[in-house]
Amino acid sequence: MYRYDEFDARIVKDRVAQFRGQVERRLKGEITEDQFKPLRLMNGVYLQLHAYMLRIAIPYGTLSARQMRALARVARDYDKGYGHWTTRQNIQFNWVALKDIPDVLDLLSDVEMHAIQTSGNCIRNTTSDQFAGATAEEIEDPRPWCEIIRQWSTFHPEFTYLPRKFKIAVTAAEHDRAAVRVHDIGLHMKKNGAGETGFEVIVGGGQGRTPHVGTTIRDFIAKENLLDYLEAIMRVYNRFGRRDNKYKARIKILVSETGAEEFTRLVEDEFAAQRNSEKIELPQAEIERIENYFAPPAFEDGLSAESDAFERAKAADPAFARWARVNLREHNQAGYGIVTISCKPIGKPPGDVSDTQMDLTADLADAYSFGEVRITHEQNMVLPHVKLDDLYEVYQKLDAAGLATPNYELISDIICCPGLDYCNLANARSIPVAQDLQNRFADIERQEDIGELKIKISGCINACGHHHVGHIGILGVDRKGEEFYQITFGGRSDEKAAIGKIAGPGLRAEDVPDALERVVEAYRNLRADKSERFIDALERLGDEPFKEALYAAG
Repeated sequence: MYRYDEFDARIVKDRVAQFRGQVERRLKGEITEDQFKPLRLMNGVYLQLHAYMLRIAIPYGTLSARQMRALARVARDYDKGYGHWTTRQNIQFNWVALKDIPDVLDLLSDVEMHAIQTSGNCIRNTTSDQFAGATAEEIEDPRPWCEIIRQWSTFHPEFTYLPRKFKIAVTAAEHDRAAVRVHDIGLHMKKNGAGETGFEVIVGGGQGRTPHVGTTIRDFIAKENLLDYLEAIMRVYNRFGRRDNKYKARIKILVSETGAEEFTRLVEDEFAAQRNSEKIELPQAEIERIENYFAPPAFEDGLSAESDAFERAKAADPAFARWARVNLREHNQAGYGIVTISCKPIGKPPGDVSDTQMDLTADLADAYSFGEVRITHEQNMVLPHVKLDDLYEVYQKLDAAGLATPNYELISDIICCPGLDYCNLANARSIPVAQDLQNRFADIERQEDIGELKIKISGCINACGHHHVGHIGILGVDRKGEEFYQITFGGRSDEKAAIGKIAGPGLRAEDVPDALERVVEAYRNLRADKSERFIDALERLGDEPFKEALYAAG
């Protein structure tokens, strides 16, 4: 993974020192909260319902074991013993005292971590496929280009004060796990007719108040032209994006109101107008330097794709066999597997992980995964490079720590925002609804029979829980002081990205589990066979049979 050079380290240390002085001024009353707000947002600090919240960047979701242990220490020494994975592959700490935040940032700077550009109207953390560099599905590892984008965008003088926040995602696999089509800019690595690798450029996706699936404005841009083309897009957005209304300030509104064809013309004209002196020269030596940080680890040669130890353990332990069936994915290296560690145990807040669980994951990464951990935008963790021979040992240690729930991509693997339990923007609670649904569908055999079904829950229209792209989405709304939950069907964030359609009137929280129980049973009765996923049955049959089931008792 990428390692800081001397300039990175100095920039981060200087920023910590600057923010320490700003916090001291705030605590002494020398500046007001209104004056402090833009300063703290630039350092990832939000003011929520009960306390300040600190959001730490995890670029493209990749962590070293050393970094994970630092996060565990923050949770243990400065918070209430846990952190919360976010849908941008970051981590949030909800209970850090303002006076301690500079110390936390200083501690994290020692392990090459920071909170820069995790908030504010700037280019946020670039996200990617959590299986990048490990899956056989991709044409190459996209993370070097995520790092190049991170370096280009950090403190970029033109793009520090954009009309609104801006999010970029990159993937290189045919199956999109990075949700590139619902980002401000999505980059899908592809090969052209000449066999050269470049990027499909997708612009104007997003969720929130006005959800949109992005539009492809370039089928292919060569690697050497990527940053120049991104600059062209950003300049068009900076020039024409609305600043008079924050609800209409995202680039998705500009693309929609301008029209995809005209927006594309504006970008292409801006790209063509760049003089040679303005173009970004990215030396091949620099590209190679960054790529070397993402070189494959020293895999053991000569391993078979079949492991006798793995097969014996599955035969002897049915619980392990189920976990491996659900949470293990194929690796690009024979004899290895990709392990998803579920952070969605039944009845617990989705995405929360304790300090002891972080420490254990770091230990497992060091012992079994070349010191590397990934964080997913679906609020789970991944050990990307585990030998099949070692899987049973890994499983046993995860199981003892409460991290072996076999539910990856099943109905209890719910994305959920913090909602009204923490967030001052929320209209309704989301965590209790997620817990009620997990408890309703707790039986793991039933979950496996239901198969892949992605439920996503947001406590407000800002859609931090990605409800718009859930196979079943749930949005909390406030009606005269009472919480109701609007249900959507048919959303998806993969290569066939779609925005879910509202099923009808909202439901009270206590009615949601029964209503979704009826929907799931309708699916089980209507599916062509057990291989037909919920989303496929929905697309084949349409919404009506599921809407009828949803409101059957109403």
